[in-house]
Amino acid sequence: MAGVYNNPSRPANASPYLLLTLTALFWAGNAVMARALHHLLPPATMAFWRWVLALLLLFPFVMRPMYEQRALLRANWARLALLGVLGVGCYNTFLYAALQTTTATNGVLISSITPLLIVLIGRALFGVRMTPRQKVGILLSLAGVVGIVSRGDISVLAQLDFNHGDLLLVGAAFTWALYTVLLRWRPDGIDTMTFLGATVVGGIVLLMLPLYLVELASGRVAVWNAATGAGVVYFAVFPSILAYLFWNRGVQQVGANRAGQFLYLVPVFGIALAITFLGERLHLFHLVGAALIFTGIYISTTGTKGNT
Repeated sequence: MAGVYNNPSRPANASPYLLLTLTALFWAGNAVMARALHHLLPPATMAFWRWVLALLLLFPFVMRPMYEQRALLRANWARLALLGVLGVGCYNTFLYAALQTTTATNGVLISSITPLLIVLIGRALFGVRMTPRQKVGILLSLAGVVGIVSRGDISVLAQLDFNHGDLLLVGAAFTWALYTVLLRWRPDGIDTMTFLGATVVGGIVLLMLPLYLVELASGRVAVWNAATGAGVVYFAVFPSILAYLFWNRGVQQVGANRAGQFLYLVPVFGIALAITFLGERLHLFHLVGAALIFTGIYISTTGTKGNT
């Protein structure tokens, strides 16, 4: 796992758990914003312009390190292209396409399988084992998510209506889990900004641009106004640049299994944002579910270190 933990540009004083928590907050806002704008921005358009703007904002910071490390980029182009397609291209396109049709409740439920997928993929590909504390933490956090989604009534789960958007959410969860596990393939010596710049370019060129052109050819065009413009700026800055930097660094520092636990915070923050901005009510099951999620994260990220 040398390629995961030997990043010379990593700040020694950065708390990985704070970074992962902020990542969950930014991604919760991403889902809320994407759902709010789904009538105005088609999914491929949303993903394409989000990352094009992010790349433009990143360019002054990544241009020099990418040029200086061009030999490393050339030598590892296939690995970087795969990570870019999975983490930048596939995940975001699947997510935005799913939010065109699926409900927020289904989205929360399905996205909650991502930490479990991270564990299963890590075990299948690299033989990574969970510690007993991680197993308990995953079960507690998953119970908290189920409690929130079911509104404290498990029978509600049997009444959920799944559609093709939900299958796309499964695809998004799988691709993000695979990307997270494969971050251990990040080449040695490539610094944070170079890695982010390379994967963003790969995701745009290899997947999002072709899908965007197909979407335009099909007649699906965006409605550009102040709301959609502000939405794209949010997409580019918070769930893109900052969240990916924070997530990549958090995985480097604590491992994929522990980092994956923080994805359980996405529905918690999503509900909080909905209450704050959409006027939804806070109920007891929200508090109980959030308490279980935070307890699960605490248990799985403290104590004796094991395989991560």
